[in-house]
Amino acid sequence: MKDFIDSPTTGRSIEGEVFGNRRLIRPSMSRNENRPDNGDRRERGERAERASNGKKTAPPEQTHAENFYYQKQMQSKTAMVVVLQDDEEIHGVIEWYDKYCLKINRNGEPNLLIYKPSIKYMYKESESVGRK
Repeated sequence: MKDFIDSPTTGRSIEGEVFGNRRLIRPSMSRNENRPDNGDRRERGERAERASNGKKTAPPEQTHAENFYYQKQMQSKTAMVVVLQDDEEIHGVIEWYDKYCLKINRNGEPNLLIYKPSIKYMYKESESVGRK
């Protein structure tokens, strides 16, 4: 096998040569030398190992979206409608919340402490146009 190809200008033709047994030669390069280090990027081998195990990392237990929503409604003192599992509607303002319950302040009626599992859904009282 030849290590080089003669150019057609020297009078030799490359048509007669056999190209079937040529190998592609790639230089070995270290990934760390040629690419800037990104601490959050995984190397290809790590991704392959994770895929072969079939296990994904667990999603975060809490996204804090619920907390953000409650905080926003509490700060603006938005009038809310809380619909319970038995379709009873409670109108009021959220005073505080924790992991298991909401405290609803109502005008002219007693304030309520409502367990979250008993809530079907809730919405802003201003959005009640078109409901029921």
